[in-house]
Amino acid sequence: MCPRHDTTDADDCVEQLRSALAAHGITLPSLGVDLPTFAARCPTRSLIALGNCNVPTARALVAALRKGAA
Repeated sequence: MCPRHDTTDADDCVEQLRSALAAHGITLPSLGVDLPTFAARCPTRSLIALGNCNVPTARALVAALRKGAA
């Protein structure tokens, strides 16, 4: 029997990622915990769904990542 899967860590990670992206003016509307992950019989780790985004949002994400790496 599998232990109950706790989503607390994944939910917290999503909120931290949402906040970090917002600090750079980036919003990923589909950002969230990947729900099909929980359909698995014995999920071992949660997945974060980043979702789709348009080209301007992707470019803003690239710029923020490059700025952070510099």
